[in-house]
Amino acid sequence: MAARPSPWNLGGLTVRELARRVLSEISADEVTDRAAALAYYFVFALFPTLLFLTALLGMFPLPGLMDRLFQYIDSALPPDAASVTRKTLDEIQRYAHGGLLSAGALGALWASSNGMASMIAALDVAYDVQDTRPWWKRRLIALALTVGFAFFILAGLVLLVFGAQIGAVVADRLGLGSAFTAVWNAVSIALVAGCVGFGLALIYYLAPDAKQQWRWVTPGSAVALVLWLGLSFGLRIYVTHFANYSATYGSIGGVILLILWLYLTGVVLLVGAEINAEIEHAAAEHGAATAKAPGEKEAPADRAGTGTDERRVA
Repeated sequence: MAARPSPWNLGGLTVRELARRVLSEISADEVTDRAAALAYYFVFALFPTLLFLTALLGMFPLPGLMDRLFQYIDSALPPDAASVTRKTLDEIQRYAHGGLLSAGALGALWASSNGMASMIAALDVAYDVQDTRPWWKRRLIALALTVGFAFFILAGLVLLVFGAQIGAVVADRLGLGSAFTAVWNAVSIALVAGCVGFGLALIYYLAPDAKQQWRWVTPGSAVALVLWLGLSFGLRIYVTHFANYSATYGSIGGVILLILWLYLTGVVLLVGAEINAEIEHAAAEHGAATAKAPGEKEAPADRAGTGTDERRVA
Protein backbone atom coordinates (compact mmCIF):
# COMPACT_ATOMS: atom_id res chain seq x y z
CA MET A 1 0.00 0.00 0.00
CA ALA A 2 1.27 3.47 -0.86
CA ALA A 3 2.57 5.53 2.00
CA ARG A 4 0.21 8.27 3.10
CA PRO A 5 1.68 11.76 2.94
CA SER A 6 1.85 13.60 6.23
CA PRO A 7 -0.66 16.44 6.47
CA TRP A 8 2.14 18.53 7.95
CA ASN A 9 3.66 18.64 4.45
CA LEU A 10 0.60 20.82 3.65
CA GLY A 11 -0.13 18.80 0.51
CA GLY A 12 2.88 20.29 -1.25
CA LEU A 13 1.65 23.85 -0.71
CA THR A 14 3.44 26.73 0.92
CA VAL A 15 1.80 28.32 3.95
CA ARG A 16 0.85 31.31 1.80
CA GLU A 17 -0.71 29.14 -0.90
CA LEU A 18 -2.64 27.15 1.69
CA ALA A 19 -3.89 30.33 3.35
CA ARG A 20 -5.08 31.69 0.00
CA ARG A 21 -6.94 28.49 -0.81
CA VAL A 22 -8.52 28.30 2.63
CA LEU A 23 -9.69 31.91 2.43
CA SER A 24 -11.24 31.18 -0.95
CA GLU A 25 -13.04 28.12 0.43
CA ILE A 26 -14.27 30.05 3.46
CA SER A 27 -16.10 32.34 1.07
CA ALA A 28 -17.25 29.60 -1.32
CA ASP A 29 -18.52 27.32 1.46
CA GLU A 30 -20.23 30.17 3.34
CA VAL A 31 -18.35 29.35 6.52
CA THR A 32 -19.49 32.49 8.35
CA ASP A 33 -23.15 31.74 7.63
CA ARG A 34 -22.74 28.13 8.74
CA ALA A 35 -20.96 29.29 11.90
CA ALA A 36 -23.99 31.47 12.65
CA ALA A 37 -26.19 28.37 12.41
CA LEU A 38 -23.80 26.53 14.72
CA ALA A 39 -23.96 29.39 17.22
CA TYR A 40 -27.75 29.07 17.21
CA TYR A 41 -27.50 25.39 18.11
CA PHE A 42 -24.70 26.08 20.61
CA VAL A 43 -26.96 28.49 22.49
CA PHE A 44 -29.66 25.84 22.78
CA ALA A 45 -27.08 23.24 23.84
CA LEU A 46 -25.11 25.40 26.28
CA PHE A 47 -27.52 25.80 29.17
CA PRO A 48 -28.89 22.24 29.19
CA THR A 49 -25.27 21.10 29.27
CA LEU A 50 -24.49 23.48 32.13
CA LEU A 51 -27.61 22.23 33.86
CA PHE A 52 -26.39 18.66 33.64
CA LEU A 53 -22.78 19.39 34.64
CA THR A 54 -23.76 21.64 37.53
CA ALA A 55 -26.25 19.13 38.90
CA LEU A 56 -23.68 16.34 38.51
CA LEU A 57 -20.77 18.21 40.10
CA GLY A 58 -23.03 19.57 42.85
CA MET A 59 -23.55 16.01 44.12
CA PHE A 60 -19.85 15.52 44.85
CA PRO A 61 -18.65 16.53 48.34
CA LEU A 62 -15.91 18.78 47.00
CA PRO A 63 -15.68 22.08 48.90
CA GLY A 64 -15.19 25.18 46.78
CA LEU A 65 -15.69 23.31 43.50
CA MET A 66 -18.29 25.64 42.04
CA ASP A 67 -16.30 28.70 43.10
CA ARG A 68 -13.33 27.36 41.15
CA LEU A 69 -15.52 26.74 38.13
CA PHE A 70 -16.84 30.29 38.32
CA GLN A 71 -13.28 31.60 38.39
CA TYR A 72 -12.42 29.76 35.19
CA ILE A 73 -15.60 30.98 33.52
CA ASP A 74 -14.72 34.54 34.51
CA SER A 75 -11.22 34.19 33.06
CA ALA A 76 -12.30 32.53 29.81
CA LEU A 77 -15.29 34.67 28.79
CA PRO A 78 -15.75 38.40 28.37
CA PRO A 79 -17.02 39.92 31.64
CA ASP A 80 -20.65 40.48 30.58
CA ALA A 81 -20.94 37.02 28.99
CA ALA A 82 -19.35 35.46 32.09
CA SER A 83 -21.86 37.33 34.26
CA VAL A 84 -24.81 35.85 32.33
CA THR A 85 -23.34 32.34 32.51
CA ARG A 86 -22.44 32.69 36.19
CA LYS A 87 -25.94 33.88 37.06
CA THR A 88 -27.50 30.96 35.21
CA LEU A 89 -25.16 28.46 36.85
CA ASP A 90 -25.85 29.93 40.27
CA GLU A 91 -29.62 29.63 39.78
CA ILE A 92 -29.31 26.06 38.51
CA GLN A 93 -27.08 25.05 41.41
CA ARG A 94 -29.76 25.94 43.96
CA TYR A 95 -32.12 23.33 42.52
CA ALA A 96 -29.69 20.51 41.73
CA HIS A 97 -31.22 17.09 42.43
CA GLY A 98 -31.53 13.70 40.79
CA GLY A 99 -34.55 14.54 38.66
CA LEU A 100 -32.87 17.67 37.39
CA LEU A 101 -29.78 15.65 36.59
CA SER A 102 -31.80 13.24 34.43
CA ALA A 103 -33.68 16.02 32.66
CA GLY A 104 -30.46 17.94 32.12
CA ALA A 105 -28.71 14.88 30.69
CA LEU A 106 -31.48 14.23 28.17
CA GLY A 107 -31.85 17.88 27.25
CA ALA A 108 -28.11 18.39 26.87
CA LEU A 109 -27.70 15.26 24.77
CA TRP A 110 -30.55 16.13 22.41
CA ALA A 111 -29.67 19.81 22.00
CA SER A 112 -25.96 19.15 21.61
CA SER A 113 -26.55 16.39 19.07
CA ASN A 114 -28.55 18.86 16.96
CA GLY A 115 -25.55 21.15 16.99
CA MET A 116 -23.26 18.27 16.08
CA ALA A 117 -25.58 17.28 13.22
CA SER A 118 -25.20 20.82 11.88
CA MET A 119 -21.43 20.44 12.25
CA ILE A 120 -21.56 17.20 10.23
CA ALA A 121 -23.38 18.99 7.40
CA ALA A 122 -20.83 21.81 7.45
CA LEU A 123 -17.87 19.40 7.29
CA ASP A 124 -19.46 17.59 4.35
CA VAL A 125 -19.46 20.92 2.55
CA ALA A 126 -15.80 21.50 3.49
CA TYR A 127 -14.87 18.18 1.84
CA ASP A 128 -17.24 18.85 -1.09
CA VAL A 129 -19.05 15.55 -0.58
CA GLN A 130 -22.74 14.68 -0.65
CA ASP A 131 -23.75 12.89 2.54
CA THR A 132 -25.49 9.65 1.53
CA ARG A 133 -25.60 8.06 4.98
CA PRO A 134 -29.13 7.28 6.26
CA TRP A 135 -30.55 9.83 8.70
CA TRP A 136 -30.43 7.43 11.64
CA LYS A 137 -26.72 6.79 11.07
CA ARG A 138 -26.00 10.53 10.94
CA ARG A 139 -27.96 10.97 14.18
CA LEU A 140 -26.09 8.13 15.89
CA ILE A 141 -22.77 9.61 14.78
CA ALA A 142 -23.90 13.01 16.08
CA LEU A 143 -24.85 11.46 19.44
CA ALA A 144 -21.57 9.53 19.66
CA LEU A 145 -19.54 12.64 18.81
CA THR A 146 -21.51 14.67 21.35
CA VAL A 147 -20.77 12.17 24.13
CA GLY A 148 -17.13 11.76 23.09
CA PHE A 149 -16.44 15.48 22.76
CA ALA A 150 -18.20 16.18 26.08
CA PHE A 151 -16.07 13.50 27.76
CA PHE A 152 -12.80 15.09 26.68
CA ILE A 153 -14.02 18.59 27.53
CA LEU A 154 -15.06 17.33 30.97
CA ALA A 155 -11.66 15.65 31.38
CA GLY A 156 -10.01 18.95 30.53
CA LEU A 157 -12.26 20.73 33.01
CA VAL A 158 -11.36 18.27 35.78
CA LEU A 159 -7.65 18.79 35.06
CA LEU A 160 -8.13 22.56 35.20
CA VAL A 161 -9.98 22.43 38.50
CA PHE A 162 -8.15 19.59 40.25
CA GLY A 163 -4.81 19.49 38.42
CA ALA A 164 -2.84 21.06 41.26
CA GLN A 165 -4.51 18.86 43.89
CA ILE A 166 -3.86 15.71 41.85
CA GLY A 167 -0.19 16.62 41.52
CA ALA A 168 0.08 17.31 45.25
CA VAL A 169 -1.53 13.98 46.17
CA VAL A 170 0.71 12.01 43.78
CA ALA A 171 3.82 13.79 45.07
CA ASP A 172 2.82 13.07 48.67
CA ARG A 173 2.00 9.40 48.07
CA LEU A 174 5.19 8.70 46.11
CA GLY A 175 7.44 10.87 48.22
CA LEU A 176 8.27 13.23 45.37
CA GLY A 177 9.42 16.76 45.94
CA SER A 178 8.18 20.17 44.88
CA ALA A 179 9.96 19.80 41.52
CA PHE A 180 7.48 17.11 40.54
CA THR A 181 4.58 19.37 41.50
CA ALA A 182 5.94 22.18 39.34
CA VAL A 183 6.44 19.84 36.38
CA TRP A 184 2.98 18.34 36.87
CA ASN A 185 1.35 21.76 36.83
CA ALA A 186 2.94 22.45 33.45
CA VAL A 187 2.06 18.99 32.14
CA SER A 188 -1.56 19.31 33.29
CA ILE A 189 -2.00 22.44 31.14
CA ALA A 190 -0.64 20.51 28.17
CA LEU A 191 -3.06 17.67 28.97
CA VAL A 192 -5.97 20.13 29.00
CA ALA A 193 -4.99 21.35 25.53
CA GLY A 194 -4.56 17.71 24.48
CA CYS A 195 -8.09 16.82 25.64
CA VAL A 196 -9.61 19.67 23.63
CA GLY A 197 -7.40 18.87 20.63
CA PHE A 198 -8.35 15.20 20.77
CA GLY A 199 -12.03 16.14 20.81
CA LEU A 200 -11.49 18.26 17.69
CA ALA A 201 -9.59 15.43 15.98
CA LEU A 202 -12.48 13.08 16.76
CA ILE A 203 -14.97 15.45 15.11
CA TYR A 204 -12.80 15.97 12.02
CA TYR A 205 -12.30 12.20 11.72
CA LEU A 206 -15.88 10.94 12.10
CA ALA A 207 -18.15 13.79 11.04
CA PRO A 208 -17.70 14.10 7.24
CA ASP A 209 -19.05 11.36 4.96
CA ALA A 210 -15.56 10.66 3.68
CA LYS A 211 -13.07 7.96 4.62
CA GLN A 212 -10.40 9.47 6.86
CA GLN A 213 -7.17 8.29 8.38
CA TRP A 214 -6.97 8.79 12.12
CA ARG A 215 -4.39 11.32 13.26
CA TRP A 216 -4.00 12.52 16.82
CA VAL A 217 -3.14 16.04 15.73
CA THR A 218 -3.78 17.63 12.36
CA PRO A 219 -2.88 21.10 11.10
CA GLY A 220 -6.59 21.96 11.15
CA SER A 221 -7.15 20.90 14.76
CA ALA A 222 -3.95 22.64 15.90
CA VAL A 223 -4.87 25.89 14.16
CA ALA A 224 -8.47 25.70 15.43
CA LEU A 225 -7.28 25.25 19.03
CA VAL A 226 -4.77 28.12 18.82
CA LEU A 227 -7.28 30.40 17.09
CA TRP A 228 -9.97 29.60 19.67
CA LEU A 229 -7.67 30.37 22.59
CA GLY A 230 -6.46 33.55 20.90
CA LEU A 231 -9.94 34.75 19.96
CA SER A 232 -11.31 34.06 23.44
CA PHE A 233 -8.44 35.99 25.03
CA GLY A 234 -8.58 38.79 22.45
CA LEU A 235 -12.34 39.21 22.79
CA ARG A 236 -12.01 39.41 26.55
CA ILE A 237 -9.27 42.08 26.31
CA TYR A 238 -11.24 44.07 23.73
CA VAL A 239 -14.42 44.09 25.78
CA THR A 240 -12.59 44.86 29.03
CA HIS A 241 -10.53 47.77 27.74
CA PHE A 242 -12.10 49.11 24.54
CA ALA A 243 -15.82 48.38 24.50
CA ASN A 244 -18.72 48.39 26.91
CA TYR A 245 -21.56 46.26 25.61
CA SER A 246 -23.66 46.89 28.69
CA ALA A 247 -23.61 50.63 28.01
CA THR A 248 -24.71 50.02 24.42
CA TYR A 249 -27.16 47.16 24.79
CA GLY A 250 -28.07 47.24 28.47
CA SER A 251 -28.70 43.99 30.30
CA ILE A 252 -28.87 42.02 27.03
CA GLY A 253 -25.23 42.90 26.32
CA GLY A 254 -24.01 39.80 28.14
CA VAL A 255 -26.23 37.57 26.00
CA ILE A 256 -24.95 39.25 22.82
CA LEU A 257 -21.35 38.72 23.89
CA LEU A 258 -22.03 35.07 24.70
CA ILE A 259 -23.57 34.50 21.27
CA LEU A 260 -20.63 36.32 19.62
CA TRP A 261 -18.17 34.07 21.45
CA LEU A 262 -20.11 30.96 20.37
CA TYR A 263 -20.20 32.29 16.79
CA LEU A 264 -16.42 32.76 16.76
CA THR A 265 -16.05 29.25 18.19
CA GLY A 266 -18.08 27.90 15.24
CA VAL A 267 -15.94 29.87 12.78
CA VAL A 268 -12.64 28.44 14.05
CA LEU A 269 -14.01 24.89 14.11
CA LEU A 270 -15.03 25.16 10.47
CA VAL A 271 -11.78 26.90 9.47
CA GLY A 272 -9.86 23.96 10.94
CA ALA A 273 -11.90 21.56 8.81
CA GLU A 274 -11.29 23.68 5.69
CA ILE A 275 -7.53 23.57 6.37
CA ASN A 276 -7.53 19.77 6.61
CA ALA A 277 -9.67 19.43 3.49
CA GLU A 278 -7.53 21.77 1.40
CA ILE A 279 -4.32 19.99 2.44
CA GLU A 280 -5.77 16.66 1.32
CA HIS A 281 -7.14 18.10 -1.92
CA ALA A 282 -3.75 19.63 -2.68
CA ALA A 283 -2.03 16.29 -2.02
CA ALA A 284 -4.44 14.66 -4.48
CA GLU A 285 -3.62 17.29 -7.09
CA HIS A 286 0.06 16.45 -6.66
CA GLY A 287 -0.67 12.81 -7.43
CA ALA A 288 -0.96 11.18 -4.00
CA ALA A 289 -3.10 8.08 -4.50
CA THR A 290 -3.89 7.99 -0.79
CA ALA A 291 -5.45 11.48 -0.82
CA LYS A 292 -8.98 12.47 -1.84
CA ALA A 293 -9.78 15.03 -4.51
CA PRO A 294 -12.76 17.37 -3.98
CA GLY A 295 -15.99 15.35 -4.02
CA GLU A 296 -14.29 11.99 -3.43
CA LYS A 297 -15.32 9.96 -0.39
CA GLU A 298 -12.43 7.53 -0.72
CA ALA A 299 -8.93 7.91 -2.06
CA PRO A 300 -8.10 5.79 -5.13
CA ALA A 301 -5.77 3.59 -3.06
CA ASP A 302 -8.62 2.84 -0.63
CA ARG A 303 -11.25 1.85 -3.16
CA ALA A 304 -12.18 -1.77 -2.78
CA GLY A 305 -12.08 -4.00 -5.83
CA THR A 306 -9.86 -1.78 -7.93
CA GLY A 307 -6.16 -2.05 -8.36
CA THR A 308 -5.61 0.97 -10.51
CA ASP A 309 -5.60 4.68 -9.94
CA GLU A 310 -7.83 6.32 -12.50
CA ARG A 311 -6.95 9.84 -11.41
CA ARG A 312 -5.10 11.96 -13.92
CA VAL A 313 -2.14 13.81 -12.59
CA ALA A 314 -1.40 17.14 -14.22
